[in-house]
Amino acid sequence: MELLLIPAAIILIPAIFAITVYNGLVSKRNQARNAFSTIDVMLKRRHDLIPNLVETVKGFAAHEKETFEKVIALRNQACQSGLSDRDRFSAEQQLDSQLGRLMAIGESYPQLTSSDHFLNLQRNLTETEEQISAARRSYNAAVLGINNAVDSFPSNIVANMFGFKRHDFFEASGGERESISVNL
Repeated sequence: MELLLIPAAIILIPAIFAITVYNGLVSKRNQARNAFSTIDVMLKRRHDLIPNLVETVKGFAAHEKETFEKVIALRNQACQSGLSDRDRFSAEQQLDSQLGRLMAIGESYPQLTSSDHFLNLQRNLTETEEQISAARRSYNAAVLGINNAVDSFPSNIVANMFGFKRHDFFEASGGERESISVNL
């Protein structure tokens, strides 16, 4: 009887370990996917606000046609399905920089900045950007968890056996890392 317990223990202990690690990896992967989906929801909200904002500013600054067209083109690019995470991050970063320019154009027109519609859109966009920022931090935390599990021993053995891969972090582009110069 005791002789049967030793082989059973030799088989059961690694199996329980592998199952536990596998379930942990699945949980971490799902956390990263959930965090990415949260970013998607916030980006959808931002994408829905952009046409209204462009139309509002366009009425006051018709000579800024190139900026409006670029914002809409970048919005459409970011909304495309089938983009890799890295390509979506890149498109969203480009859109971020153009939205900042659009807001600066809007703020240079006093009659526009006193418009309740513009101010409401601006508030909604600012709130959405803050939520996107929080969702990106949450996503990066989830990615850190899955990447640590995929890279660390002994969970990396189980990760490799079942095809778990590292996820890409959301990272700021080079332009977003530079200091902003403010002249008063």
